[in-house]
Amino acid sequence: MNIFKKLGWYFKQERKTYLVGLLGLLFVAALTIIPPRIIGLLVDGIHGRTLSTSQLMTLLIILLVVSFGQYFSRYLWRTAIWGGAAKLEMILRGRLFWHYLQMDTVFFQKYRTGDLMAHATNDLSAIQRVAGGGILQAADSVITGGSVLIAMSTMIDWRLTLIAIIPFPLLAVMARFLGSRIHVAFRKSQAAFSRLNNKAQESISGVKVIKSLGQESEDTTDFDSQVDDTIKINRRVNFLDSLFDPVTTMIISISYVATIVYGGYLVSTSQITIGELVSFVSYLAMMIWPMFALGMLFNTLERGNASYDRVMDLLAEKSAVIDDPQGVSQRPNGEIDYQIKSFTYPDDDKPVLQDVDFTIKAGSTVGLVGKVGSGKSSIARLILREFDNYDGQIKFGGTDIRHYKMDALIPAIGYVPQDTFLFSDTIRENIRFAKPDATKNEVDIAAKKSDLFNQIQNLPDGYDTQVGEEGISLSGGQRQRIAIARALIIDPELLILDDALSAVDAETESEILGNLREERRGKTTLISAHRLSSVMDADEILVMNEGRIVERGTHEELMNQNGWYKEMFDDQQLDTSVKGAE
Repeated sequence: MNIFKKLGWYFKQERKTYLVGLLGLLFVAALTIIPPRIIGLLVDGIHGRTLSTSQLMTLLIILLVVSFGQYFSRYLWRTAIWGGAAKLEMILRGRLFWHYLQMDTVFFQKYRTGDLMAHATNDLSAIQRVAGGGILQAADSVITGGSVLIAMSTMIDWRLTLIAIIPFPLLAVMARFLGSRIHVAFRKSQAAFSRLNNKAQESISGVKVIKSLGQESEDTTDFDSQVDDTIKINRRVNFLDSLFDPVTTMIISISYVATIVYGGYLVSTSQITIGELVSFVSYLAMMIWPMFALGMLFNTLERGNASYDRVMDLLAEKSAVIDDPQGVSQRPNGEIDYQIKSFTYPDDDKPVLQDVDFTIKAGSTVGLVGKVGSGKSSIARLILREFDNYDGQIKFGGTDIRHYKMDALIPAIGYVPQDTFLFSDTIRENIRFAKPDATKNEVDIAAKKSDLFNQIQNLPDGYDTQVGEEGISLSGGQRQRIAIARALIIDPELLILDDALSAVDAETESEILGNLREERRGKTTLISAHRLSSVMDADEILVMNEGRIVERGTHEELMNQNGWYKEMFDDQQLDTSVKGAE
């Protein structure tokens, strides 16, 4: 019953709804005890040849009225209890989804997508069953079972009732014995489902890689292995689950035997009538559902309890990036000042940034270049507040970015990563994702700036072209240009291109950069790139190596330093010349 306590906040909130549902169940239970007694009177009337036509019609009319009353009462409790359960699932689903949106990068590194999806599906369904089926099973066990026992003992014979219910305490022993084991087994089952769900999600998302490397059989073998493991764990759950019904049936059977033996004796000694025995047997049959409900109740509660703990553990996770409710709500603008003494990713020991100190003047363009792993992307991720655990500060417009409200800071930044993510929607909706109310003209302008407009016009459905899951129907260059257009449509104070032109050719790159220089006069731009031609025209270029700035200056200044930048630029120019000659 611990899960009922955990959900007490919801039952208190929806007490009126559940009170209506319980009243409906109470009415059903009260009306249910009438038909068996009427059947008993009919049997006695037929047996004693005393049943008149008027008496028969009266009893039949009572049965008809009781049927209508049960129909209305069942409608009442079903609407209330199932509706309340659906509302609980809606609340928890919304809370979980919002929690996902608020969490930081570390959270999503800790929990894989399949695991998070399992929490939002299987676990929430198990909790919903507690608020629906669990309430029904508990109420029926107490209300229906209690009312039938009262009817059996007061309307028929208390001695026969006592004999019939002697085996019932065995149910409590059985439920306690199996309940704790089901709780542990079901928690393992949910964890196995999470792993399997994540495996399926990864395989489907990475099907291109799997097929291109010829790893279909190996991936299938791995999947089959996880399926077998999940089945093995679930067999344990099903084994324990399957013990409830047979034990309950056995206990009910013992009650039937005791009823027939002792009831027959009472009839033979004229202590009760045949009609009363028939009524009692009917009442005993009505006890089967409350007994089964009791067994199902412990099963439902243990499953729900395990799932509720899993969901609450997830909701208890705290983001290391905290949005200051008293922070600056004004959109930032002005120069950006990086003063990072040291930054280390949460799971690493070695700093990825050290003594990074530079200023991006308002309206200027700064380029970041360097080898893979030199810290370029880390600089971009910090200003996006993916991490706050760095020693130092980043100021935007003279204010530490950690003192801005997230709703003020993030919309002022247009970020285009190398690995572009597109939603399974049209090109138009992907471009205006950050600004859903954008006009057609605004979408056109953003597409032109990213050198995408002409290509869109040549597509059969134009802006209404479906991009497919994660943009699978488009080329890498098209996906990157859609992402650039999506960032530009909000007219950001700071535009960050994190190697965002790697999938386009040199000519397209030059066209896009030319458009940006023309259209973003007075706006700040940060370009991180491997291809040095992307940053040649920047106001300042920073060369990164092992998390430090090792060279800085304009293109001409860096070429005169004869350092890494000049060497890399010459190599890339030579490579371009060779490819052009081919």
